[in-house]
Amino acid sequence: MRKKTIVSVMFLFSLLFLLPEQGRKLHANAEESSNDVTDPPKVEEKLGGHGGLSTDSDVVHRESESISKKSLRSSAEKFEFQAEVSRLMDIIINSLYSNKDIFLRELISNASDALDKIRFLALTDKDVLGEGDTAKLEIQIKLDKAKKILSIRDRGIGMRKEDLIKNLGTIAKSGTSAFVEKMQSSGDLNLIGQFGVGFYSAYLVADYIEVISKHNDDIQHVWESKADGKFAVSEDTWNEPLGRGTEIRLHLRDEAGEYLEESKLKDLVKRYSEFINFPIHLWASKEVETEVPVEEDESAEEESETTSTEEEKEEDAEEEEGSEKKQKTKKVKETVHEWELLNDVKAIWLRSPKEVTEEEYTKFYHSLAKDFSEEKPTAWSHFNAEGDVEFKAVLYVPPKAAHDQYERYYNSNKANLKLFVRRVFISDEFDELLPKYLSFLKGLVDSDTLPLNVSREMLQQHSSLKTIKKKLIRKALDMIRKLAEEDPDEVHDDDKKDMEKSGENDEKKGQYTKFWKDFGKSIKLGIIEDASNRNRLAKLLRFETTKSDGKLTSLDQYIKRMKKGQKDVFYIIGSSKQQLEKSPFLERLIKKGYEVIFFTDPVDEYLMQYLMDYEDKKFQNVSKEGLKVGKDSKVKELKEAFKELTKWWKESLAGENVDDVKISNRLADTPCIVVTSKFGWSANMERIMQSQTLSDAKKQAYMRGKRVLEINPRHPIIKELKDRVASHPEDKSVKETAQLMYQTALIESGFILNDPKDFAGRIYNSVKSSLKISPDAVAEEEVEADETETSEEATETKSDGGLNIEAEPVEKETPTKDEL
Repeated sequence: MRKKTIVSVMFLFSLLFLLPEQGRKLHANAEESSNDVTDPPKVEEKLGGHGGLSTDSDVVHRESESISKKSLRSSAEKFEFQAEVSRLMDIIINSLYSNKDIFLRELISNASDALDKIRFLALTDKDVLGEGDTAKLEIQIKLDKAKKILSIRDRGIGMRKEDLIKNLGTIAKSGTSAFVEKMQSSGDLNLIGQFGVGFYSAYLVADYIEVISKHNDDIQHVWESKADGKFAVSEDTWNEPLGRGTEIRLHLRDEAGEYLEESKLKDLVKRYSEFINFPIHLWASKEVETEVPVEEDESAEEESETTSTEEEKEEDAEEEEGSEKKQKTKKVKETVHEWELLNDVKAIWLRSPKEVTEEEYTKFYHSLAKDFSEEKPTAWSHFNAEGDVEFKAVLYVPPKAAHDQYERYYNSNKANLKLFVRRVFISDEFDELLPKYLSFLKGLVDSDTLPLNVSREMLQQHSSLKTIKKKLIRKALDMIRKLAEEDPDEVHDDDKKDMEKSGENDEKKGQYTKFWKDFGKSIKLGIIEDASNRNRLAKLLRFETTKSDGKLTSLDQYIKRMKKGQKDVFYIIGSSKQQLEKSPFLERLIKKGYEVIFFTDPVDEYLMQYLMDYEDKKFQNVSKEGLKVGKDSKVKELKEAFKELTKWWKESLAGENVDDVKISNRLADTPCIVVTSKFGWSANMERIMQSQTLSDAKKQAYMRGKRVLEINPRHPIIKELKDRVASHPEDKSVKETAQLMYQTALIESGFILNDPKDFAGRIYNSVKSSLKISPDAVAEEEVEADETETSEEATETKSDGGLNIEAEPVEKETPTKDEL
């Protein structure tokens, strides 16, 4: 019992000894935790009630080291830019372009696209927008002059981690490579937005960029890069939660300080982004007058020494009592910050066309097409359609064709026409709004008839789209026709004199010629593809002729100049005007004063297969059968006189796929020519088909037209050949001559010879004959040198370094003391 008591006492003493020390530790820990509690992380109030771009009070402390060094966070996952992106960024970072302003319009444009996407998703699922401030679709711009940071934030669809990696770094979009090539050739940085790589323009003004983004399906991430070939992506645990959307922070270069001025940002938004469909707010400062209480020593005033009457004394007493109740104040100027709306212009298409100025139409086009060059659109059409389907539309003809306008004609699914339904952007991928041949037009359509809450696929099948398409095509063609009517160069001679006297429309001179050079191929494709509008499109055709003096003319003008009794419209197709002007097919037509159209575009061969007639006039290819040029009273006599020659020649060309030999009515100075059947391929078409990558020679044989050799009965060679055939039909030299003339006619008619070697041999034999050289004479054989001699000569040449010169001894000079 005693032992147990002693043990218990010792245990109590040890506890008493340890408790003070443990208490001191607990107290110290409590103090540390109390310090943490008294200064917790705070989120600043959401200024202006918009809740955008507010920051955690501890962010500055946590981010200071990273920002000051502008280095990638050590905990982030590192990546390298793909080669094309690195090339692009290298061009931008090291550029000397004076127009660095474009970076803001590109970032705002990207923000607008992100907002369009989330608004479209909200049509079928309202929950994607969220609640409160997150549901507000807007763009916010804020700047921090102290840290030289410019921030652009949107509440759009946001990006997942894989989206940040894909869109901003590793997988270059198809437009990146194309833009780099265009940049190196033209040097026009304004094109960057049209290639889908506008984000990288931010490196014109920033040397370090952070992209903070939150998608509904992912946590918040931050992308960062110094544009040194690397970038990093990490989970964002230090910035304010965005809710949804993207915030881009630009750490500006020292020389880009002008973009920290509010006036500069306002000017850029007004110039480039005035017609963005979402509100753009700037965290702006302004001075306001406010009333503040006056301090007592300032408010004290000396009372007057005397008062004249008792009534005045009573009034002073009443004033003193009132002043006690109401405190005295004064007005002072204070600087306050608030969100200022920068783009308050009403959407152009909702206004009356009479109210919109030319400058506004031009600005809207630049915003819509992301084309910020100084060129104005060539033409535009703004109209409201009423009836069963109501919609408003603005259509533009761009000032120039895209660099790959026809390279992606059949492969591109994206149209240049944006579809809105009740001011809500739906899509720019509706091929049903305009046919492919009008895909060069840019603009938008806003319909009140189409349903909102349906999928894009269902909307494409909606019956109203067909009505909208029909009206858009008609308005587009009317706009192009009006473009031609307003061009002084297109006016007929009678009206042209009156217009020249008035001196009007000088700036519209030549506008349709420019349009035709850029987009004429689209009109031709329209004639091929759109049978219902073929006649309207044919009126827009332009071409050169034998009488147009190098200027473009129309079918209406051609028909007006047709000779009396001419029933057909004559044309010829080839690779160039210079080649066609020398064509033997035109000889007699030109002599008789007929006008012939020149078609020099490869697509013209397909075009004329569909354009069979115009205004009751048939088209006639002058290189094919069926040409009728007036009447020749001696045709029957000539046919009879040359009957024996034509029959003999046809038999001698039996193996050359010649269907017939006839007397020609189209030749004047050429002895013979080869024409094709009316519905077969022309020589030009054969060349085009043979040049196709996947052409099939066997199938092409079925489409080749039957060849007909036409001879000129008035030519001395043909007359002499006729006499030779009559006297010596089996003469070998006569047959050789006939064969050579046929092959020459093939080449002159534009055909490709099947056996060029045979043709060359006949030419050389003809040269021998003219030089009186024996037909059996051959080239001398080379004398072969002995192999041993050849090898010895080669060895000697090699030892002499290729020079057969005897070496002379060279005396060595002793160096002097100075040289040593």
